[in-house]
Amino acid sequence: MPRHIHVSVAWPYANGDLHVGHLAGAYLPADIFARYHRLKGDRVLMVSGSDSHGTPITIEADRRGVSARSIFEHYHERFLLTQQKIGISYDLFTHTDTENHHRIAQDFFLLLLERGYLYKETQQLLYSERERRFLPDRYVEGECYICHYPEARGDQCDNCGNLLEAIKLINPHSKNYPDDLLVVREAEHYFIDLSKFTPDLLAYIDSHAHHWRPNVTAFSRNFINEGLRGRPITRDIDWGIPVPLEGWDDKRLYVWFEAVMGYFTASVEWAKNTGQPDAWKDWWYNPEARIYNFIGKDNIPFHTVIWPAELMGVSGIYNEGSDTPINLPYDVPANEFMNIEGKQFSKSRNWAIWLPDILERYQADAIRYYVAMTFPERADSDFSWEGFLSRVNGELVAAWGNLVNRMLSFAYKRFDGRVPEPGALTDADVEIINRVELGFDEVGKLIEQVKLREALQAAMALVREANGYLDRRAPWKTIKEDPEDAARSVYTILRVIDNLKILLAPFLPHSAQELHSYLGYDGQLFGDLTIAEYHESERSHKALVYDGSKAIGRWEPSNLPQGQALREPKALFIKLEPEIVERERAYLGAPRDEQPIRV
Repeated sequence: MPRHIHVSVAWPYANGDLHVGHLAGAYLPADIFARYHRLKGDRVLMVSGSDSHGTPITIEADRRGVSARSIFEHYHERFLLTQQKIGISYDLFTHTDTENHHRIAQDFFLLLLERGYLYKETQQLLYSERERRFLPDRYVEGECYICHYPEARGDQCDNCGNLLEAIKLINPHSKNYPDDLLVVREAEHYFIDLSKFTPDLLAYIDSHAHHWRPNVTAFSRNFINEGLRGRPITRDIDWGIPVPLEGWDDKRLYVWFEAVMGYFTASVEWAKNTGQPDAWKDWWYNPEARIYNFIGKDNIPFHTVIWPAELMGVSGIYNEGSDTPINLPYDVPANEFMNIEGKQFSKSRNWAIWLPDILERYQADAIRYYVAMTFPERADSDFSWEGFLSRVNGELVAAWGNLVNRMLSFAYKRFDGRVPEPGALTDADVEIINRVELGFDEVGKLIEQVKLREALQAAMALVREANGYLDRRAPWKTIKEDPEDAARSVYTILRVIDNLKILLAPFLPHSAQELHSYLGYDGQLFGDLTIAEYHESERSHKALVYDGSKAIGRWEPSNLPQGQALREPKALFIKLEPEIVERERAYLGAPRDEQPIRV
């Protein structure tokens, strides 16, 4: 029976292009997982969008001398194009500045307030007399009071990963003016009383610990056991979602409070856009549905503690007349970080591999393959250009691409462009077919456990077994003295390739579709990924949309029809030249041309 699988994907700040860290941390794992479940016939809803309101956007706007809206709209559109090209198949990739998101975030706020989970408190904040304003956390830098990292942000330390209070930083200063001496002033704000959720949060974590990654469980328990306190959910800033109360016109909802609601608000938006306004409840109020949050490790407490607390506080929202509780995340498979040539990502030093750039130079599936084989699922991993060259040429091209190309070309030339009719298969033929067909269960179980790197390794092990079978059977030799035996082995390997195509399709969707066509099939394995425009009362916005109505792929063994007409094949993958390694390394740390911002 089809399951309801909700794939919630971390929302990137729309203040700069996407890079391989984004891809490895959340977007590619989520896409592989979603594509697999679609092939299984499950009802998948995969949503995310651009985080439009974070102070990283206003910081970039200040730097570029344009409005925050201009920055987020510019990068949101680039996000759409980049993810469409790499093939991240969101049912909806929207943003947090839609009327829908504003309305629901304000509804969450008011319901939490009504139920007694919010309170007002006078807060001591850092104030810049030079700028004449309270500084949002991201505008404050200083020494971390926990690990003493000298460049900690006002909200979180990138070194130790702890959430911070800006006022506790050692020697805090303005990001815009490093010599600006900040003073402490008081301001009134709303807080969410997280301590009220402590027992329920611990019970929630305990009930899922058996399938969560150990680091996620340990981090979450430690975060709670250290003592949950009230956390401010409003701030002094003019960019963001207005606080829906009289007298609070100069304050906005804190981005960390409202951005995680995007998984819910995007689900509601998707349902409305598709003409089935209540369909989102199939994932949020169906007890059998499972919600997966794909994030990086720096976002763990927001998704295992704060977001579940918000959901507990508003349970029942928009579900009048029912006492069914709202669904909390079933799993939060947080990845560690992907470093680059042994160093941490740094936007300021341009120590980054930007997706729009490398998509101009390399095939999307080559990038997907290397990143998936290097997923930081258990520990930080490293993207090295030497490793990229080695894995693409030695595995993707030499093992999988060569197997496909030489046998489809051979069959197309020597068997009149058709799948051979084999007659009775040998034991060796049956053995390799059965071995690969067992891969549907083996690889599928690993994907369902979100062990994606291991799943790809298992699929590629079957590719190597298929190559071994082919080397032993050698139809290019036997075709002269025993053409019937050659036909058996060619049919067998084509059938194996047909099944391997599906096992690899969640990882390599572009080349899988090409191969599907070369094997003589019509139609699409997955469906269409397009950029659509939706109209609201005040303005329109663009979104990335997946349409699976034309998808015909299934996660099950295929019995390749004998005699089926093949299409003339071409090589699936491009072999890389060794020179790319030094060329790409030279880009790291070098100045990068900035795209002009439309105002």
